[in-house]
Amino acid sequence: MSKTYSPEFKLQVVLEALQSDRTDAEIARAYDVHPVTLSNWKKKLKDNGAKAFGGDNELKEKEKKIANLERMVGQKEVEIALLKNFLGES
Repeated sequence: MSKTYSPEFKLQVVLEALQSDRTDAEIARAYDVHPVTLSNWKKKLKDNGAKAFGGDNELKEKEKKIANLERMVGQKEVEIALLKNFLGES
């Protein structure tokens, strides 16, 4: 099973690889990432710039999920209030 890395982690590793005097293999070893994975991340950053690691899409998806969960909690609070009212509790 492959590991999943956050966009922030990928960016941190790639920036270190681009700015450091160390080899990609050394940096990959330090972050417990396969050297080929690091190479792919570097290429992705060079090809796609700021959108390379999907930060915007991931953020929008998480915001949508949070909004949905907040809506569900609100619905449950209304249901609980109605049930308490029906049972005569205050």
